[in-house]
Amino acid sequence: MKAMGPIPAGYEASEDGSLAVGGRPVARWIEEAGRTPLFLYDRERIAAKVAIFREEMPARVKLHYAVKANPHGALLEAMAGMVDGFDLASRGELARVAALSVALPLSMAGPGKSDADLEAALRDGVTIHLESEGEAARALALGKALDITPIVAVRVNPPFALKGAGMKMGGLSSQFGLDSDRVPALVKHLVAQGADWRGYHVYAGSQSLSADALIESQRATLDLIEELGAATGEVPMEVNLGGGFGIPYFPGDVPLDSASVGKALGERLDALPKVYTDTRFILELGRWLVGEAGVYLTRVIDRKVSHGRTFLVTDGGLQHMLAASGNFGQLLRRNYPIANATRFAAAAAMEASVVGRLCTPLDLLGDEVELPHTEVGDVIALFCAGAYGLSASPAGFLSQPEAKELLVP
Repeated sequence: MKAMGPIPAGYEASEDGSLAVGGRPVARWIEEAGRTPLFLYDRERIAAKVAIFREEMPARVKLHYAVKANPHGALLEAMAGMVDGFDLASRGELARVAALSVALPLSMAGPGKSDADLEAALRDGVTIHLESEGEAARALALGKALDITPIVAVRVNPPFALKGAGMKMGGLSSQFGLDSDRVPALVKHLVAQGADWRGYHVYAGSQSLSADALIESQRATLDLIEELGAATGEVPMEVNLGGGFGIPYFPGDVPLDSASVGKALGERLDALPKVYTDTRFILELGRWLVGEAGVYLTRVIDRKVSHGRTFLVTDGGLQHMLAASGNFGQLLRRNYPIANATRFAAAAAMEASVVGRLCTPLDLLGDEVELPHTEVGDVIALFCAGAYGLSASPAGFLSQPEAKELLVP
C-alpha cells in the first residue's frame, strides 16, 4: 500500500454513505450532468477561501484570480463577484472574461505574447505585463498604429527564488520577465514614449506551503520595488506581488499558514516610504482559491487482477487529470487524495491501483492505494481537482469522451 495525500477538510458522507459535494450526494450531480467523468467545483468552498483572504491579508492588498488555474465559464462568473481583478495569460482567456456580467481590472502576463494578443489587450484596456524589451517595442508600435496609449507594467525576473516552491520562477535565467538590473532602463523608456506605465509584476515561484518562504519572498520583493523606485525615480501605481500560495496534495503536506503570511506582509507594507501610500498591491492567486474546491469523478468500468495486483479501470484518466497521474511536473510520482465516492463512509478493505482507459501505463490515477471494497459501477473521487485539472490536461489524447464540469450548488 502506498500513501495518498490528505482529503481536504470538510468533505463528508451523505446519509447513504456516499460522498457529498455542495450538500448533495455525488450521484445526484452525476444524474444532473448525465454521465461521468465529471468535475464538480464547490462555489461555497471558493467563497470561504476568498473570505479567509479578506480576513487575513492586509486591507490594501487586492485579490486577483489567475484565470489559468481554472477557466470554466460558470466558475469565472462566480469569481467575478468575489475578487478584485483577473490575471490573464492569453487573448483566449481575455475573451472568456470579456463575456462576464461584471467588468473587473485585467492584466495579461506570459512570454511570447503575439501581436494579436497585444492588440486585443490594447483594445480592451488590459494592463500588459511586458516580459522583454522586444515585447515592449511591439506594444508601443501597435499602440501608435491603433492610436491607443498602451497600459503597461514590467514583469521582473527577480534575483531570488521562492524557496521550496513547486515551480521556481525567479533567481535564474528565465523566459519570464526582464532581469532586474535591466528594468530601470526599460521603465524610463516606457515613460519617455508616453506609455501609461503602471508598475511591476514580480513572481518568484508557485505552490509553496511554507509561510516562512513566502514571507521572505514578499519581503525581498518589496525591497526590490524600493530599489527600482530609487533607480527610476518613478513610483508605481500598482505592484503585482505574484502568488505562490500552495495547497496540500501529497502525503505529509500540511496547509499553508496564510494568517502568518498576511500578518508579515501587513507589517512590511506599513514600513514602506510614504510615497507608496497610494500604490495598489495585488496578490494573484489561483490554485489556493479553487484547487481544494474541485472533485473529479470517474466510474469504475472494469476490475481485474494481474500478478496478484488489483486494477480498477475507470472511464476517465490522465486526459482529464494529468497532474494526478504524476506527469505534470512531479519528479517522483505521489498519490493525490483519492476515495471511493460511492462508499465514502466505508472502511478500507482492499488495495488497488486506479487507472484510466488510455493505451499507456502513464494513465495511473492512484498507485496501490487503500480503498473500501470496490466494484464495477462505483465512482472514484480524486480531490484537489479544482486547479490545473481539465484545462491543463491533454483532453484530445486518443479521442476519448470529454469530461463535463459543473459549478455547485
